[in-house]
Amino acid sequence: MYQSHSDSARPKFASPSFKRGSSNNRTSGGASTGGFRPGRSASGSSAPGRSGSGRPGGFGGRSGGFGRSSGGRPSFGGGSRGGRGGGKGNMGQYIHPSKFVNKAVVTTEEVVHYVPEHNFADFAVSDEVKQAVIAKGYITPTPIQDRAIPHVLKGQDVVGIANTGTGKTAAFLVPLIDKVRRDTTEQVLIIVPTRELALQIDQELKGLTRGMKMFSVVCVGGANIQPQISALRYKNSFVIGTPGRLKDLIERGKITLSNYRTIVLDEADRMLDMGFINDMRYVMKGMAKNRQTLFFSATLSSEIEGLINEFLHDPVRIKVSTGETAASVDQDVVVVGGKDKLDVLHDLLLQKKDFHKVIVFGRTKHGVEKLAKSLAQRGFTAESIHGNKSHSQRQRSLSNFKENKAQVLVATDVAARGLDIANVSHVINYDLPMTYEDYVHRIGRTGRGDKKGKALTFID
Repeated sequence: MYQSHSDSARPKFASPSFKRGSSNNRTSGGASTGGFRPGRSASGSSAPGRSGSGRPGGFGGRSGGFGRSSGGRPSFGGGSRGGRGGGKGNMGQYIHPSKFVNKAVVTTEEVVHYVPEHNFADFAVSDEVKQAVIAKGYITPTPIQDRAIPHVLKGQDVVGIANTGTGKTAAFLVPLIDKVRRDTTEQVLIIVPTRELALQIDQELKGLTRGMKMFSVVCVGGANIQPQISALRYKNSFVIGTPGRLKDLIERGKITLSNYRTIVLDEADRMLDMGFINDMRYVMKGMAKNRQTLFFSATLSSEIEGLINEFLHDPVRIKVSTGETAASVDQDVVVVGGKDKLDVLHDLLLQKKDFHKVIVFGRTKHGVEKLAKSLAQRGFTAESIHGNKSHSQRQRSLSNFKENKAQVLVATDVAARGLDIANVSHVINYDLPMTYEDYVHRIGRTGRGDKKGKALTFID
């Protein structure tokens, strides 16, 4: 683990030593969120316009907040998943510090020595889809793609359990694009927890369907609903949205569920955590009984098993996870002790050769914004993303970070899912996550694909 010594000295490695129950779950200088529970629909942008002649383009409308007000999920003791509810002093689930320490494994059979059965050219898809895949630079499928695509092409229900960053999006987009190409009456509904993930999937979809005259619309909450209603007047092969906004549009009669015979539930565990279960059930209840359901999740819990049994029919189960956390992420703790956390972070970031592209996770929107400004005052190039920022502001921050114009991106957990940013060297948990699942998804922003990454967690 890292240990902080003097204010002027850089943190150094030391042997980890833990006494069960001795570590405090509070981070020094951190603020508690109390009963914050993101829900209903993700913070929004209006729907992006479609490509193609004669179709509306661009973004419209306003952006909004991150979701439903505090709800309060009860905290479960022991090793079960923690709660988001409680009073100001409730810091969420207790996570023993040893869970934040794990050396990266670079020789796991699943990740490094996995030999795919197929190349993308081998899949039973149309030549046009194959050419689009080749144009994207895809040649050898990842394990989840290799195993899932043949079953999706057969029309089977599929449950895919895979760590974040393993290519789940292409695992369902490639076969579903081919499905729509073969039957132009086919319409696909994709449900995701956040607007960032919805926009990312739509961007991937547009890259794979360029020139095919295949259209999509993104329907997310926290945004002006009118541009989305206007876009839904057109024939869309794909509708991508967050559960709350989709339910709203269905209730307004703008989406007719009987028209959709294929549905994708992506990041299902996150939607469950965010309180979307009733909205998910509402949508699924309105779907045709004779449908294809694809269900993707990074974790598998008893609650997720319940949803699988409720929503899917005799699904093919595919699991390519190598463990709770990515095997390619080297995980350690930084013992802050009595030092100022900002000073400790400052010393780490000075090592620019190693810490060249860093995501720092905080717990509250106010705390994240304050930390980003403090880092900027100290001479670091830092951006922030959180629920109080408009869509354009968040996209600008992400763009600057992706293009290496900023060394640091300070974020709330809204960024822990769905963001695919290349070459992130480190994830730093400045504030402890509320649950271990949140930790898993935070550190999944580094060590993606065949890359190796590092994750550090500040503890007292």
